[in-house]
Amino acid sequence: MTRTLANLDRLIGFDTVSAASNLDLIAFVTDLLRGRGFRVARVVDPTGTKAGLFACAGPETGAGIVLSAHSDVVPAEGQAWTRPPFRLTQEGDRLFGRGTTDMKGFLAAMLALAERTDAARLQQPLMFSISYDEEIGCVGMGHMIAAMPPGFGAARVAIVGEPTEMSVVTGHKGKLGYIATARGEAGHSALAPRYVNALYLAADFVQELRAIQKMLATSGARDNAYSVPYSTVHVGTLSGGTALNIVPDHAELRFELRHLPGDDRARIERLFDEAAGDGITLEQTVAYPGLETDPGSDATALVQRLAATRTNGKVAFGTEAGLLAGQGIDTLVCGPGSMAGQGHKPDEFVTTGQLAACDAMMDRVLAQLTGGG
Repeated sequence: MTRTLANLDRLIGFDTVSAASNLDLIAFVTDLLRGRGFRVARVVDPTGTKAGLFACAGPETGAGIVLSAHSDVVPAEGQAWTRPPFRLTQEGDRLFGRGTTDMKGFLAAMLALAERTDAARLQQPLMFSISYDEEIGCVGMGHMIAAMPPGFGAARVAIVGEPTEMSVVTGHKGKLGYIATARGEAGHSALAPRYVNALYLAADFVQELRAIQKMLATSGARDNAYSVPYSTVHVGTLSGGTALNIVPDHAELRFELRHLPGDDRARIERLFDEAAGDGITLEQTVAYPGLETDPGSDATALVQRLAATRTNGKVAFGTEAGLLAGQGIDTLVCGPGSMAGQGHKPDEFVTTGQLAACDAMMDRVLAQLTGGG
């Protein structure tokens, strides 16, 4: 636990909000892993300002275990923090700082595991995936997948350490994000009926989206393991117009689909296109798949043993797990902290008890890979 806390202190000190560079953090992690005998492959993003990495210790082939974390965090700006967000602050059993829960606590435990791993003793590979830009729609992992080393695809299981209070998660919904742009005609409001009002077009489109939502809720796929058991459509922003006496010629709205793996995503996308018609253009800005791992699979049973729990379930939030599963890796989600309680909130914290439970899981991972599990 001492090393996990020391690593968490370093990690929180890197301001890696998604709008900023994470290169200093990745350099720190790279040096630490190479110092422990890991083979590290950095993957730089198209701008050159961010990077992720894949790392492996032990044999180059074999049915090992992948541990996966993202390095970016959501902004603290504009939130009412009472502690410094980018400095670790301990008060009793609570460790405060941006990313303590989502998800640098898990990353700190990964690094502590690396520090106590003798690569020569590993009978199966220990593999790390550390990404960037997860918080803006799993963008980084989407770029990194093409550079994933071949050995990762043979992994026995991947564990994505998003905060689940150390419960094992077998599923979550996928997500599509859109910008919808309505084009109208500007004119004097005294002659408004002569012009096409872009805000009216956008408002009509919102009504179409609400009709799609109703259809999904009543006749779409259902999965009662979720608190909302159907796919959802949500409009987050709507803007347009410049003055009261001018007919707006431009309006923009942003909306999302969070879809069950059992729903036909392509069909829903066609419904969006049909609803948009000729007056609205759609730009897809976010796309990542859902996760649907068999609760009765050997992989689920293994992660339950590693996490020392017999339960499993599904969560409302999305992760990179579906992207890893798309590479043929049996993938589950399990990590310290509470997303509902702490995720994206001011004065975010993780408890020492949650980190201790994560460290214990890491010890079991190490035992599994050295033949003692």
